Amino acid sequence: MNTLAKPAMRPARPEFSSGPCAKRPGWNPQNLQNAVLGRSHRSKLGKARLKEAIDRTREVLQVPDDYLIGIVAGSDTGAVEMALWSMLGPKTVQLLAFESFGKDWVTDVVKQLKLPAEVLDAPYGELPDLTKVRKDADLVFTWNGTTSGVKVPNADFIAADREGITICDATSAAFAQDLDWAKLDVVTFSWQKALGGEGAHGILILGPRAVVRLESYTPAWPMPKLFRMTKGGKVSLDIFEGATINTPSMLCVEDAIDALKWGASIGGLPEMQRRADANLGALADWVAKTPWVEFLAADPAIRSNTSVCLKVVDPAVTALSDDAQADFAKKLAAILEKEGVALDIGGYRDAPAGLRIWCGATVETSDLEALTPWLDWAFASTAADLQAA
Repeated sequence: MNTLAKPAMRPARPEFSSGPCAKRPGWNPQNLQNAVLGRSHRSKLGKARLKEAIDRTREVLQVPDDYLIGIVAGSDTGAVEMALWSMLGPKTVQLLAFESFGKDWVTDVVKQLKLPAEVLDAPYGELPDLTKVRKDADLVFTWNGTTSGVKVPNADFIAADREGITICDATSAAFAQDLDWAKLDVVTFSWQKALGGEGAHGILILGPRAVVRLESYTPAWPMPKLFRMTKGGKVSLDIFEGATINTPSMLCVEDAIDALKWGASIGGLPEMQRRADANLGALADWVAKTPWVEFLAADPAIRSNTSVCLKVVDPAVTALSDDAQADFAKKLAAILEKEGVALDIGGYRDAPAGLRIWCGATVETSDLEALTPWLDWAFASTAADLQAA
């Protein structure tokens, strides 16, 4: 029987999902009343809204002026695959695989495109040996492992005089971690992560070296319409001015604009990063004094400040089989959801059993501070049931 009393305070917002993530503080559907609905996205007004979303992204994310920004289909996955299928082939490919999505890109490159590739992998909670990254190869990697709670600490492992291009899946890093633009030729993310936006749309950012690759190389395989970024051997610049390849949701576009306005209003990128750091700090303070839990990423230097992954280390739980440990973690998440204090915080399906708590800028630190006593209560309840079984 759990003798730990239910905490008196509850998080004001229980949305800690790692995607779609919590809406920005103060969000209301009325914020979207100016959305361009019921008419073409190719109308003058529709294109203007799409261009505004691009321009505000450049401003808040501090994207260099000579980088192109486009809105594409298929969320972050669509943006990454546009780059993989359009640009890879001229050189050997290296891929960093330390979480689920990095492994998905391995599948694309090795099994679908069937390209010569070297996979540098690592268990969940760790990074591959970054000293093995070559400057003469193309590189595909996730900056922040959404499913592992691990990030690269910086881009020092990428050579400034590299010969290949770098394709960086930054979907849970953008707006929360410092992206080294000089080292990144392709960057992708989706609105549904750090902006708390809606799903289905991706952002594709191309640096000058990526443009050169697109204009100097034609893949041997057929290219689906959704992936085509060139015409007559030149990059289709209209894609990066708001003329999307396929029809976007203008309601989602308006929601992204609203989130970007909010980001700018609170102090832009530095403040969004500070909020994410403070959120991680609230959980780190709790983990430091809590014996039953640890971060999946043991090294603080590579620990994510957005998708924070936790593992249960209580001996009574770690003595269980893998399936029983996974069941314990599911029960932890379920009891918190039943109480309405934390929604969707179970670990990713392919990751080690545990919890995953989103700490991006749209989450309030006070809500995480209110959550931690509930985590202790939920553990005590689930452990009591385990002992009684």
